[in-house]
Formats: sequence, structure tokens, C-alpha cells
Amino acid sequence: MGSVCSNYLNNFSMKNILITGGAGFIGSHVVRLFVNKYPEYRIINLDALTYAGNLANLKDIEDKTNYTFVKADICDFDKMCSLMQEYDIDGVIHLAAESHVDRSIKDPFTFARTNVMGTLSLLQAARQHWNGNWEGKRFYHISTDEVYGALELDKPEGSAPYGSEFFLETTKYNPHSPYSASKAGSDHFVRAYHDTYGMPTLVTNCSNNYGPYQFPEKLIPLFINNIRHGKPLPVYGKGENVRDWLYVVDHARAIDVIFHQGKTGDTYNIGGFNEWKNIDIVKVVIKTVDRLLGNPEGTSEKLITYVTDRAGHDLRYAIDSTKLKNELGWEPSLQFEEGIEKTVRWYLDNQEWMDNITSGVYEKYYEDMYKNR
Repeated sequence: MGSVCSNYLNNFSMKNILITGGAGFIGSHVVRLFVNKYPEYRIINLDALTYAGNLANLKDIEDKTNYTFVKADICDFDKMCSLMQEYDIDGVIHLAAESHVDRSIKDPFTFARTNVMGTLSLLQAARQHWNGNWEGKRFYHISTDEVYGALELDKPEGSAPYGSEFFLETTKYNPHSPYSASKAGSDHFVRAYHDTYGMPTLVTNCSNNYGPYQFPEKLIPLFINNIRHGKPLPVYGKGENVRDWLYVVDHARAIDVIFHQGKTGDTYNIGGFNEWKNIDIVKVVIKTVDRLLGNPEGTSEKLITYVTDRAGHDLRYAIDSTKLKNELGWEPSLQFEEGIEKTVRWYLDNQEWMDNITSGVYEKYYEDMYKNR
């Protein structure tokens, strides 16, 4: 890649990569990929180890010589500055974020602090460390499709399953929850640092992820675990909301490609071209879990419990990742049915991991959330 144009990264010049949120769901898959694929890199995994961060997600690589874990809060600006200096950071892959919409509705201040101020802290620390020497440097910020707002459920002839509109990289931002507003704010700061200071940045907006190591407040692991224990499966409204789903390993692959080959200052959407209504997702999960547990088909459908819809619940998200495919050659490797089979098998084979995660505070949180609905 040494001969590529200056808008693209020469990956051989970059050695010390800081990955934030690397003990979380998506972050742990990115850390694992980079540690194993790039032994010449030094990967520094920075995570505050809040409720969704878990070092057990990375047991298989914790002894690798090119891997270092640092426990710290991205909002601690002095600490971020010292880390940049200590490890002479060349590249940042920024995944650390508060990401659960229900939690953002209950506690918007935490989301603004972590997602906006934490991102700003990292940006400023990187800018000061690089001090205008941008060669071989890159700040890559991972965001969400939720910043774009909502799409309508129309179904004209010849369109995709649920509508004719898709989120493009040029779609106007229109966030509807404290979570998506905080992510939109962080996206704007990243782009502002590129436009104002010339920092080499990238932003990606991705659709819903699923797969191993996801914290079980999210739909798929929550429902797998609840089916296993015969607990209710809480579905918002009538389950008509539509989401585009992407297997997390495919997202990590996309991050790798974009980090190394993406055009500086650009935005890429990452999606699975894989739209499902929530209620249909639930039924696929039920069918798969029941089959793998040896239950008669449909056994767990009686667990479906319709609850009061979430405030500001967007009706449909759908990502168009044509730009990423055409420019950088990435596309998903798994269709949903194959991905969900792998996912369910992983959670059923790793019940100790799930049981450790779902003890104590987490159980109380969800009991309180759903008891009055």
C-alpha cells in the first residue's frame, strides 16, 4: 500500500493503535482482529470497564505480546494526553460509548458526558500529541445509523422489503433520542477537527450489530437468555419497527478495511442490506433456540410479551453501504439466518459467560424497567 495516494493511509507507517471501548461488544471483536492480523502493530485497548465492558471477552488474546490493556475513562483529558505520549499513538479507533437508548432516556447526562465530551477529550489529546504532523496518523470514529432519524415504512413496487428510502452518507442528521443526539454531537466534533485543524479523520455509521459477546440488554442476547430461563420476551409496541442487521465480525472486517484504506475526512455507511421487523427477529430467535435446546417448535412463543412502546422509537432504519462496497470492496460475508445460527450456538455454548454477566445489578435494572409495562 506504499504507493497509494496521500488521501489514503500508508498502513506500514502506523504502529501504535489505540482502540477505545475494546472490552465491549464490537470493540472486543475489533481488538481481536487487529491483534491477530497485525502482529507488527502494538494494540492498546482502552476501556473504563463500566457495566458493558468485560475483559473476559478477550481471554484468548490477553497474553499476546502486541496487546496492552489500559483501564481509563476517555473523559479524563489529562490521562488521554499521557497515554498518547506514553505509547506514542499513531492511530485511534474510537468505539467507547454509551449505546443503549433506554438508558439514555433515563440518564441523558451520562450519554452527553461520555459520547460528546469523551470524544472531544480524545480528539484534543490526539491533536496535541500529533501537533500538526499528520503523516501516517488517523482518528477513526465509529458511530450509528440512529443519528439519521427514521425512515418511513412504505413499500412501493420493486423496492426493498420495507421501503424505498435508505440512509446515505449524505442523509441529513435528525436524531430522536438522547443517545442518537449524543452520537450526532460526537460525529460533528470529529468532522470539525478535520475541517478546522486538518486532522485526518474518518466517521462510519453502522446498522444494528449482533453476535458473540454482546451485553444482554440488547434484543438478541436478551431473548436467547430469557428463552433459556423461561422468562418473558418483552417486545415494544407491536414489534413493527424495522432494523438492518449486521453480524459483528463483518463490522470488524469493515472497520479494518476503512481504517487502512478509507479516504481521509470521509464518511462510510456500514450495513447488512438485511432488514427485519423486530417481531420477525424474535420469532427467528425463538425457533432457533427451541430447536437447539431440543424443545418442540413454537414452545417459547408463549413468552412473547408486548410492552408499552419506547419513547421516540424510530420506525425504520436502513443503511445503504453501496459506497463502501464500490470504493473499498467490502460486503457482508454472512446472511442473517447463518449469522443467527452461529450467534445462538455461541450463547448456548457459553452459558457461564452469560450467567456471570446477568447477575446482580443487571437483573434488578430489567426487573424495574419492565415491571410496570
